[in-house]
Amino acid sequence: MDRDVIIEPARQTDVIHRTGVLVVGSGPGGLAAALAAARAGAEVCLVERFGCFGGNITVVGVEGFAWYRHEATVEAGGIGREFEDRARDMGAAVPESQSLSYEIDSEGFKVVADRLVEEAGLHAMLHRTFVAPVMDGDRIAGIVVESKAGREAILAQIVIDATGDADVAHRAGAPTRKTPPEAMQAASVMFHLAGVDKAAFMAEVRADPQTYKDWSSGEWSVETDGKEDDLFSPFLRKPFRKAIDDGLIPPHLSTIAGTWGAVHDTGELTYMNLVHLAEVDGTDPDSMTQGEIEGRKQAMLAVEALRRYMPGCGGARLRNFGMTIGIRDTRKIDAAYNLTEADVRHECRFDDTIGIYPEFIDGYGVLVIPTTGRYMHVPYRAMLPRGVRGLLVAGRAIGGDRIAHAATRNMACCAVAGQGAGVAAALAVRTGRDVAEVDIAAVQSELERQGVRIR
Repeated sequence: MDRDVIIEPARQTDVIHRTGVLVVGSGPGGLAAALAAARAGAEVCLVERFGCFGGNITVVGVEGFAWYRHEATVEAGGIGREFEDRARDMGAAVPESQSLSYEIDSEGFKVVADRLVEEAGLHAMLHRTFVAPVMDGDRIAGIVVESKAGREAILAQIVIDATGDADVAHRAGAPTRKTPPEAMQAASVMFHLAGVDKAAFMAEVRADPQTYKDWSSGEWSVETDGKEDDLFSPFLRKPFRKAIDDGLIPPHLSTIAGTWGAVHDTGELTYMNLVHLAEVDGTDPDSMTQGEIEGRKQAMLAVEALRRYMPGCGGARLRNFGMTIGIRDTRKIDAAYNLTEADVRHECRFDDTIGIYPEFIDGYGVLVIPTTGRYMHVPYRAMLPRGVRGLLVAGRAIGGDRIAHAATRNMACCAVAGQGAGVAAALAVRTGRDVAEVDIAAVQSELERQGVRIR
């Protein structure tokens, strides 16, 4: 068959569920949104393409939820902090190596998230992939999903796009901006090790402690404001330099380096963030396919380098990879208000704040750690896409420029935005208003009732 296109026949799609609030994607932003909406009294459906909730935490294996936290750090609290506290209380977290936070166990958090979903009474729909919006003029009325059950529709009064890539907003016709692939933040294939001698490993770390200053000692150049430079960082580069010198790793893979999360008494070395892949586009499945394969190849080179050149790792073996590649940067919506670099660097304040976030910037060659008590407001308007009614966007796709994104993409900020979106969606359903017309004072009051610091 020699064709460039095929014509699909018209078909009827069964509506399998109706709800008040529909959240698409269950990463830190989506999970927080769904829980917040339910706690504000809404009927909520949570749709997820994988077989677990948690997104970057569980699917990718990013366990450092609040690795920026230091003594003076000021945070929003709320559901994001609850993720960390519940994981600790359920034995699914350990003290983080470089901060006053807990590193969340990526496997254990699957059970933590299950418990939170069940307690909130959410209608959970795993293993369903969003494929199209259901539109009623310029208002989104639901989504179409596909799964082993075929093609199905879910209708809702309010939809929250927590896909991370603004998939729903983009396909609904809202204007979005996508970073060109050559300028995107690197993607990562995360992995975890077993068989590490903790005593020997930690003895080497103590003998040669690394700091944030060391991040700029090789291929990378990281701008800080100076106060970060002498802080301890669980950073590894020297084993991989030796591996290049000895011919184990090809010279062009000089970006193999990065951080580890925690080393356990059981011999597990977790949250290995060592592989950084340029120009991987998280909206292009062919690009992601190449990234997954290349990332695993580089990870195995890193494991072998650690075995040979890092004390305590001689008997190390791969325990597992994340279920999918980690994407930092794709689409952002053109929002009613787009955050700016000046906003995130200079403690922006907004009347429509739905939470605060510490002065933490991590991306595009900038690293600012919040050790001074400075913080910004997260504005509700940054989650309102232009041109589509009935839709909010939570997570890393909210409106903002590149340095603003380097702040708001972080998981704890995604949870702040998600909780705000969830509360606003619930109040919009209750009052019969569009999300662009919701009473922001009422949203803020409910967020404070839910334990969020908004100012």
